Amino acid sequence: MNAEPAPVTDSETAPIPHLRRVFAAPDGSGGKQVAVFPDGGDEQARAAASGAPLSVFVQAADPTGLRLWVFTPTREKGSSDSAAIAALSAAQGSAGLLDVVEVTQGDPEAGGEVQMAQLCGGEWLLRQGVVTVQAVTADLSALGLSQPGLSPAQPVWVAGTGRPNLVAEVADLGTLDAFVPDDAAVSGVNRATGTTGLILFCMGGPARADVSFRAFGPLKGFTEDAASSNMLACLTGVLGHLGRLPADSTLIRAAQRRPGQPARLSAQYAPADSGTEVWVGGRVTPV
Repeated sequence: MNAEPAPVTDSETAPIPHLRRVFAAPDGSGGKQVAVFPDGGDEQARAAASGAPLSVFVQAADPTGLRLWVFTPTREKGSSDSAAIAALSAAQGSAGLLDVVEVTQGDPEAGGEVQMAQLCGGEWLLRQGVVTVQAVTADLSALGLSQPGLSPAQPVWVAGTGRPNLVAEVADLGTLDAFVPDDAAVSGVNRATGTTGLILFCMGGPARADVSFRAFGPLKGFTEDAASSNMLACLTGVLGHLGRLPADSTLIRAAQRRPGQPARLSAQYAPADSGTEVWVGGRVTPV
């Protein structure tokens, strides 16, 4: 007698995810890897099995936008710009997306977070909002960033679209790359300035980058981020405040310089009544 065939499980019939690398450096290295699933169901188990640090599930799609749910291998993420950019790129053809769409992320039962997205030069950008900027002084000596011979109180900027970040300029790319973050020191500077994250930057960078930066956030739960859309939006707002954005363009290319995990992001900007309106995104490639 022939044996009965083994039952087919949901996981065996589920579509294979599209693996995408978001915000990779021009040489293809770094960035963030995201698994894009074209449907929902059994999200946490499938995210754990995907092999990617982020998994995004397309719950619904039509030409006007996407509804997404994002998970890490161990928990629901809530929302992620990297995951949204990956999903937009993967679904662009099959969903017939318009050039400006609405992206909703989060638990479908709880409503989710809504962002606008636009296709610009072949890259998807997400609206970060209007960045407001205030010049302040701060003692950065605990970070080892005080300039020799100068007062410990250095000019820095508080910038944000919601939770404010502290933005400080360093002398050059070598100084930026050599900086070693200390969670306690960064947290102390953030608490002293009423901010939640720290952005260090210098102008220029590899492969014709307009600006290079690193982003730190121990008060947000991480030492250093590898590809931070909102941090770049805050930096772009500061550059606009200082009159250092290109006058002949509306887009800058930024190199994020986390050691061992470089990234390249794009920021589109426009002046607004209270600051600078910024959209951030970047290139997506198959893995």
